[in-house]
Amino acid sequence: MQQLTDLVHQAGHVDFRDARGPLGLNQRQAGGKFTREEADELIARLEAETEDAPGDADEQEPPQPSPSAAIDRRQAEQARSLQKVPDEVLAAELQRRGWVVMEP
Repeated sequence: MQQLTDLVHQAGHVDFRDARGPLGLNQRQAGGKFTREEADELIARLEAETEDAPGDADEQEPPQPSPSAAIDRRQAEQARSLQKVPDEVLAAELQRRGWVVMEP
């Protein structure tokens, strides 16, 4: 698992949840739970991607995140920050924007 975690970090992801969309992980895998076969397959895939990169680190450009990965990451950060907002404040803002809000 440590090798897999290191490879996910080297691929530019914070954790498995962050890598879920770009790497095509399911919900269980995003929580860090893999079968041995799944872990071996993902390790092989990440190592192959690393080997496919150009050889000279000085000449290669830093990897650019795909637009969808950047959007997914931004939306995840926004969702985490919204969890800190009190319900009343969030409801008031939604109402200000024209939404109909009711208590569950």
